[in-house]
Amino acid sequence: MSASIQDLYLVENIPTIRGVDLFCGVGGLTHGLIRQGLHITHGIDIDPYCRFPYENNNNATFIESDVANISGSELENILGDAQLRLLAGCAPCQPFSTYSHKGRVNRNDRKWELIKEFGRLTQELQPELLTMENVPQLIHHRVFEEFLEGLNGYKMWYGIVDCTLYGVPQTRKRLVLLASRLGDIALLPPSSFNYQQKSVRESISHLPHLAAGEVDPNDPLHTAPTLSELNLRRIQASRPGGTWRDWDEELIADCHRKGSGKTYPSVYGRMEWDMPSPTITTQCFGFGNGRFGHPEQDRAISLREAAILQTFPEAYNFVAPGESVSFSRLGRLIGNAVPVRIGEIVAVSLLKHVKDCLYIEKNVLSPA
Repeated sequence: MSASIQDLYLVENIPTIRGVDLFCGVGGLTHGLIRQGLHITHGIDIDPYCRFPYENNNNATFIESDVANISGSELENILGDAQLRLLAGCAPCQPFSTYSHKGRVNRNDRKWELIKEFGRLTQELQPELLTMENVPQLIHHRVFEEFLEGLNGYKMWYGIVDCTLYGVPQTRKRLVLLASRLGDIALLPPSSFNYQQKSVRESISHLPHLAAGEVDPNDPLHTAPTLSELNLRRIQASRPGGTWRDWDEELIADCHRKGSGKTYPSVYGRMEWDMPSPTITTQCFGFGNGRFGHPEQDRAISLREAAILQTFPEAYNFVAPGESVSFSRLGRLIGNAVPVRIGEIVAVSLLKHVKDCLYIEKNVLSPA
């Protein structure tokens, strides 16, 4: 993101905002917050594979732990004498991905408890600032209502954010929440920034050409899985924005010949150059898993292309030198990440909020 964002809201004389990122993953949210001047010193996640990318790219400490085993007093020790404390995070959202299924609302899924753990830590720590990002379906669930009910003493803003309006080059919608003990707060609207909708072409067309199964010798993450002979014929028969319904009969999968399968056209598709990509998922490296075919090269998008569409910088390191690249593992980590751009928007919104509070309520805080 260009420095012009910070130019919108001068940040001098604002007390240091120091924070912890719960469920930090590979650091998408942390990286966005840090890029705009917040001090995220620690990230907590149960997945050991997150350690290298988190620490290598963010100059922050990774704590491998189940958040349920973390206490508010531990977070208080981590944040020390911070002038303003921020608790941030995105609890894993798999329980909500098929929210419309019968019985899903009342199902007792262990991972729903992670939202409650976020709420517990908020109540124990009582940070001055809070932000949470999650799937839109969460807004309709009782666990979210309970989370809000626990924010006594906070002013809140939450809403469904269309990420394309903030320059994220994929059709991703997310629930974003901001809360503050300092005063009224809100996410800055897209009109506050000079963003245009960004396309797949603008994002990844500059990367070296790859064939299916080929690896860029200069970037091990710029690699795409091999394709079977049948899938190679299928992608060659696919056009950007089209579906498997455009293929000759001999190429159509058996499951799509059935009545139930005909209602699922959004697989085996190519992206369109001049549109945002579809939502990047944990299976984004597979041609048959969605519209993840490259717009013109006969392959699925590479892991690096997926990361760029998630607005990670091109130089973001996901694997240590000499470490093998696992499509399933890295696809999961990239697909589950908060887009870096959204972290930046949240950071700028928090900085603007704190500055406004300093001017409006002189006795709330003293400038650093």
